[in-house]
Amino acid sequence: MASALSERLSRLVKSMRGQARITESNVQDMLREVRMALLEADVALPVVRDFVARVKDRALGAEVANSLSPGQVLVSIVHKELAATMGEGVSDLNLATQPPAVILMAGLQGAGKTTTTAKLAKHLIERRKKKVLTVSADVYRPAAIEQLKTVTKQAGAEWFPSTPDQKPHDIALAAIDYAKKHYFDVLLVDTAGRLAIDEALMAEIRDLHATLNPIETLFVVDAMQGQDAINTARAFKEALPLTGIVLTKLDGDSRGGAALSVRQITGAPIKFAGVSEKIDGLEVFDAERHAGRVLGMGDIVALVEEVQKGVDIDAARKLADKVKSGESFDLNDFLAQISQMKKMGGLSGLLDKLPAELAAKAGQADMGKAEKDVRRMEGIIHSMTPLERRKPDLLKASRKRRIAAGAGVHVQEVNRMLNQFEQMRDMMKKMKGGGMMKMMKRMAGKKGMPGMGGMGGMGF
Repeated sequence: MASALSERLSRLVKSMRGQARITESNVQDMLREVRMALLEADVALPVVRDFVARVKDRALGAEVANSLSPGQVLVSIVHKELAATMGEGVSDLNLATQPPAVILMAGLQGAGKTTTTAKLAKHLIERRKKKVLTVSADVYRPAAIEQLKTVTKQAGAEWFPSTPDQKPHDIALAAIDYAKKHYFDVLLVDTAGRLAIDEALMAEIRDLHATLNPIETLFVVDAMQGQDAINTARAFKEALPLTGIVLTKLDGDSRGGAALSVRQITGAPIKFAGVSEKIDGLEVFDAERHAGRVLGMGDIVALVEEVQKGVDIDAARKLADKVKSGESFDLNDFLAQISQMKKMGGLSGLLDKLPAELAAKAGQADMGKAEKDVRRMEGIIHSMTPLERRKPDLLKASRKRRIAAGAGVHVQEVNRMLNQFEQMRDMMKKMKGGGMMKMMKRMAGKKGMPGMGGMGGMGF
């Protein structure tokens, strides 16, 4: 996430909340800090000027002056205007057309177009139950065609073959003909990128647009590009009728300026954000929630969604039934709980969605070390035999030495992992009476709150 911008603005938000009276003087001080934070984050100057002017108008209005808690109202104003700058609410893909709905992916080389194409395919398959075909019109990088083939397979979509000796125009026509004949709902077209904007690239993509007549033309931009992202966005907007933006690498250590600038520069809504390198690391962009993250308020809704997406409800229910029936919690169950946590984006992925103050407290424990410890525990358990996993009481000194050697760790690490396992097993025994387990099953059974059973099973 845009860590530098988040830190500066969240500090500002904290000080603003303590304001008992709002005067023109302290509003000016606050706006100066906002302006500096945005400029340091590489937000485009026209966007900064417009944002600051809007906040000032509202902050000096009657809404704040007559409030019993002006500091909180100021925070609310900054939050609302940040969301407005990035485009209020959620802007979904428009697929309301005669199938196949064609989506054209545009952007510079290195922005993550090919990976984003596969991530979008997975999103459309899982969230919107569509039959998806992908094709690469990038004939300049043979590796790009092979890359799309690989990631399309990971996404569970179908890939349409193309070769470097074909013309992009011909590839597009062949792909759309195949998509029609085989009743695909969506055709995703990955286009060629360049290291910089040039007329040949723009002419080619304009021709592709005219050939395909896509219902969506998505501009893929690297959130870490800063001011360059703004210039690139402007050039693509002049060349193509962009319908949406996908911000990639939003999980990187970027200054975050692109997220606040591209919407206003292009007029096109931000539709998706790449939040990890995994094939499912694509989020529908919600401006209000992203504004909350930038201001250090966290994104609890995204945290719950991550849990819902990652937790296997059937597995949680089986574990609850197993422990309740008196069967012992074994190392296979322990390994399953570790896997559940990894599916939810790991510790650092969950931490990023917490409010700044909570994240800071949690972050005092080294998250990098915690992630390594989780991977080490997995390695130790994988070095055991199936019998040892089912019956951990068999693990005496000689077996522990063999397991340590297999996992590449010291015997002390094996003992430490077994101690943690024992603690969770003891907790499960205490739950046997039904208290927590009843809650897990009840929560797992509610459609609105899936995933909580798995969280309970992990000791959260």
